[in-house]
Amino acid sequence: MIKYNVLIDFKEIHMGNLIKIRVREKKMGLLRICGFLKCTAEEIEKMYISSSIDSDMLLKWSKLLEYDFFRIYSQHIILYAPCNSDQEKEQSKEDSGLPNFRKSLYTREIIDFMLNQYNSGNMSRQEIYQRYNIPKSTFHKWLNKYNSELKESEE
Repeated sequence: MIKYNVLIDFKEIHMGNLIKIRVREKKMGLLRICGFLKCTAEEIEKMYISSSIDSDMLLKWSKLLEYDFFRIYSQHIILYAPCNSDQEKEQSKEDSGLPNFRKSLYTREIIDFMLNQYNSGNMSRQEIYQRYNIPKSTFHKWLNKYNSELKESEE
């Protein structure tokens, strides 16, 4: 099985490229894709070059390729959405009929992204603490745990 190591830029998401990578990983044929999505090969190719995909179509791709493409957008929100003030948080809990989700879910991809920002010199620790609202102790634990894993895998 071919493995593609893709570093996803959660700021600039190109969903068509990501779908195309997953299709290659699954070695899925164009006829099966066209049959499942009920569209032509030309429409599939247009989706591959499109940076965004309609949500209904993205749901179909997610089912077909057995991958939750919506999580990529969720990661973007976690990393780049502004933090609400305490007053806004309380008001949104009371007024909204929509489900309330926690924002502080740190997946390995998010941790790797932030460590990469720090290790490459793009951001300082202070910038990461402030921009992503991460406790100093949490980031320090990540540095100790994941940077040591990285060093071990390189040896």
